Amino acid sequence: MGIEIEKKFLVKNDSYKNLAEAEIYSQGFLSTEKERVVRVRISKEKGWLTVKGLSKGAKRSEFEYEIPVNDAAFMIDKICQKPNILKKRYHIPWGKFVWEVDEFLNENEGLVIAEIELEAENQEFQLPDWIGEEVTGEEKYYNAYLIKHPFKSWK
Repeated sequence: MGIEIEKKFLVKNDSYKNLAEAEIYSQGFLSTEKERVVRVRISKEKGWLTVKGLSKGAKRSEFEYEIPVNDAAFMIDKICQKPNILKKRYHIPWGKFVWEVDEFLNENEGLVIAEIELEAENQEFQLPDWIGEEVTGEEKYYNAYLIKHPFKSWK
């Protein structure tokens, strides 16, 4: 069984931009229930279908499968809940890890989240100087939440 252990953080400045090139990610959701999130994503001209289970702290089940990019594009355009998520992602090596920094676009413009995947919830890691407050487990920072409550609508 696939398990994802991921911690999320807000980003306090844009110095990370000097450390990597951004890639565009387009994604939509077939299901956004807490117990089962089903996401379709396109990145680097490849399509992906991902199923995630209920989060328990920083841990949840995750299954990801490559699918034909044309199928992914059709699902995002015609089947997925709206609005879709569009973001720039930076993969930034830092110590023994790779941080993923997402700059959200369109309805979620202005939101920047950094994530780190770990092998264990209590695994130690160094925080880069551009990392801010930890928001792991806070529902409003999950992509599945953002399609129903876009960042631009937050008060």
